[in-house]
Amino acid sequence: MILETKRLKIRPVEWTDSKALFEYRSDKEVNQFQGFVPSSEAEMLSFIQKVNPEINQVGTWFQFVIILENQNEIIGDIGIHFLVEAQDQIEFGITINKEYQQKGFATEAAACVFHYLFNELKKHRIIASVDPRNTSSIKLFEKLNMRKEAHFKKSLLFKGEWVDDVIYALLESEYKERND
Repeated sequence: MILETKRLKIRPVEWTDSKALFEYRSDKEVNQFQGFVPSSEAEMLSFIQKVNPEINQVGTWFQFVIILENQNEIIGDIGIHFLVEAQDQIEFGITINKEYQQKGFATEAAACVFHYLFNELKKHRIIASVDPRNTSSIKLFEKLNMRKEAHFKKSLLFKGEWVDDVIYALLESEYKERND
């Protein structure tokens, strides 16, 4: 399965993507708010091999890569967690190489994936968990018409520090109201 926009191709991650993903995922600026920070290309490859190759499997993560079509270069990735405890709901995360941030690629890729999740997979709700210091991601979620649902104080132990967790969400009905 391949999703496409004007500038991007979005496809499932492959083991041959490990070098490209490691290059930006190991960057301290890019991974400042990431839970998974690979220390080697081998660790990135191991991560890719653990990702479920089948989309829409409850309790698993599925990973897309974002490719700048005119250069055939991987510029980011999107993780989708098909939640066990909440049928037809998913958790969404996105990472973009810092060289390609602030150019609309994250919005374009996420909007395409949201369209797929709501219209093809018929998901009920998409959520995103974000550190409130991650203002770039918050701006992205707001551009995608996600709403802030909760702000949990010091609720996550992240890199040895208790941090706040903000939850953004979008219902299928809200998405369809704005996009149909």
